[in-house]
Amino acid sequence: MRATFHLKTLAVAVATISVATMSHAAGLDRSGQDVTAFFQDGTYAEAVYTYIDADVSGYDSANGNPLNNDYIRGDKTGDIAESYDFFRYGVKADINDTFSIGVLYDEPFGASAEYIESNFVAQNDINASVESITAGQFTDFNTAKATLDNLVAAGDALPPELAADRDRLALGLGIVAAEAATAGDTTKVEVRSNNLTAILGMKLGENKNFQIYGGPVAQRIEAETRLRGTAYGPASGYTSRTSPDTDYGYLAGIAYSKPEIALKAALTYRSEIEHSSQTFEQYPLAPALSAGALPSSRNSTIETTTPKSVNFDFQTGINPTTLATAKVRWVPWSDFSIVPSLYTDATKSRFPGGLALVDYDDDQWQVEVGMAKRVAPALAVSGTVGWDSGAGNPTTSLGPIEGYYSVGLGAKYNVTPEWAVSAGGKYLWFGDAKGRLPTGKIVGDFDDNNGYIVGVKLSYQNTK
Repeated sequence: MRATFHLKTLAVAVATISVATMSHAAGLDRSGQDVTAFFQDGTYAEAVYTYIDADVSGYDSANGNPLNNDYIRGDKTGDIAESYDFFRYGVKADINDTFSIGVLYDEPFGASAEYIESNFVAQNDINASVESITAGQFTDFNTAKATLDNLVAAGDALPPELAADRDRLALGLGIVAAEAATAGDTTKVEVRSNNLTAILGMKLGENKNFQIYGGPVAQRIEAETRLRGTAYGPASGYTSRTSPDTDYGYLAGIAYSKPEIALKAALTYRSEIEHSSQTFEQYPLAPALSAGALPSSRNSTIETTTPKSVNFDFQTGINPTTLATAKVRWVPWSDFSIVPSLYTDATKSRFPGGLALVDYDDDQWQVEVGMAKRVAPALAVSGTVGWDSGAGNPTTSLGPIEGYYSVGLGAKYNVTPEWAVSAGGKYLWFGDAKGRLPTGKIVGDFDDNNGYIVGVKLSYQNTK
């Protein structure tokens, strides 16, 4: 006998579209850190697979001069966003009518991007690189090198304007040398994370309508970054590899439910988590930028703090077959930065205090509203519309989008009274953004981009 949806248990339909929700958002946000599995009635378990394919392309800058920040539209970058997938799992059980426990797994933060063409790729043609970096003043490496040698030989007798030319030319030829040493390499970033959350909840009140909940969070994160091509100026050739690190935080929240109308509301806070990760860096121009004070490679510990967040989840029955849903998420990405030791030290020659490799200007807001409808005794469908504010524009060249608008559809089919299969999809229109280096230089312009998300879920629920 198949299950039939009733208003009291219509809440299961909210899971329909959550297989493809809150993904590819601002900053490094991926999963949206969904906790709704913990609020399901009775004993509940789910396994969710999500696949994301985005098209993010634009134009690089024809201005290769590292000391000039003007943006001049150049060549097409091609699609820089790599498709990726991730899993989410959840299990929840009631100890009695007061206490509940749950365990959730997700992959909350990540990035996956690669430039395979344009001036974000280290080129074999050093003469073309010299011409780009010197804004056409020199068209071949040998002439530029001979000019530099003559300026260096003149020593301190040079007038200020020729001394400035010498320093600019030395920097430019250093960039060309770093590019030649990595010819063919692409700019690439890869960030992976894993979260495991344990939750204990306690229901309060005469009718057990209120619930407080919380628990520890274990988080593992690793990353690799490769900067190539004349777009990155003195940072061309930079590579960092951060070893996996696991650290801990916590989750806490409060919820209210009214089963008679399928109403559930929950406010969830996740703490920031501080990581101390072993990192290897290579920066070919670091010795030249520091007058020999810095090495070209370094092993060090990088301190990175993944951001706190607040999620608000809401649903209520509209009639015996219809459920309205809403989600709101806030993440303060403006507080987040990645500050590798060698990279930051090498930039102190031009920027007091040094620069972060990645940071963001604005906080992220996400809003998603939807409706779920029972259309047959064992079948429900749902739809959503969503908005993500992004984390500022211009933004990092390693993730050049400014939020999105989205629409989604999904369906849930109860195979048995306990087991169900859900599938959903979402289409996203990404906000236009300019890609910016930490120096402030605009190196890319990205517009008219989009993507899609698909997901499938297997769930079990026993409310007896």
